[in-house]
Amino acid sequence: MFSTVAVNGEVKRWEDVRLHDFAQGFFFGAGFFTTFRIDGGTPLFLSRHLARLSASVAAYPSTVRAPPPEVMREEAVRDTLRRCLDSDASLGPRFTGVGKLAVSDGKILLTLRPPAPDAERLQREGRTVDSTEPGAYRHGEPTPNHKGLSYFRQYTHMASMPLLANERGHACELPTANLFVLIDGQLVTPPLAAPCLPGIIRQVLLDSGSLNGMHVVEQDLPLARLAEARACVFTNSAVLVTGVTRLLGRNLPDSLSLAERLRAHVLDVASREE
Repeated sequence: MFSTVAVNGEVKRWEDVRLHDFAQGFFFGAGFFTTFRIDGGTPLFLSRHLARLSASVAAYPSTVRAPPPEVMREEAVRDTLRRCLDSDASLGPRFTGVGKLAVSDGKILLTLRPPAPDAERLQREGRTVDSTEPGAYRHGEPTPNHKGLSYFRQYTHMASMPLLANERGHACELPTANLFVLIDGQLVTPPLAAPCLPGIIRQVLLDSGSLNGMHVVEQDLPLARLAEARACVFTNSAVLVTGVTRLLGRNLPDSLSLAERLRAHVLDVASREE
């Protein structure tokens, strides 16, 4: 992570941020965060990220103290990001990487980090998903629908990236990404009640309705049905779309070309929304 950060729009150094200003977030996980991609100084889908962050805060008004509304506005966050980039020579106005907004204790904290070191390789080669965590979630559990600061469950699985499933034997998500599977000509993603995070890229694809003749739909996804998959991808805001070239022991070579087409669509939508 870079040393330049911002708290409620004030640019600071990371070492000057005070722990007691974020005590509820640190000690109790009482807060939410979102990570967003920055390409050449431009944040992708920032308005969507802020809308989801605001919705999470509004869902728990007695637990998470909201920042002042003016520092959560899109134009304010864009201005804060610009001032952070301009103030640090190691970033610069054309910075490409990842931003993170964390909300707790009446404050919004902006931090920045470089792109994932393996992001380009993952786009070229894809990733294997060869294990599951049955019963990791319970169907209808509401907390996975919010990206809370209490992220230990996902963090412990980041390296191995298993497929997280619920007690009904249905796929939910990956630790840091939503799942899409091509079955019977449809691109299927688990519903929010599975549960899973309402990911930004997930919603961009659902909003399209249909892509290259494929309907994009939410459906319960029993683990047994994954044997029917012709291709599989996972999505998140940092790397957009990644092909799953091997899913639970089955090779899926078409996943890379599917991921490439979906990335192109996501970037096209991002350019139009900016």
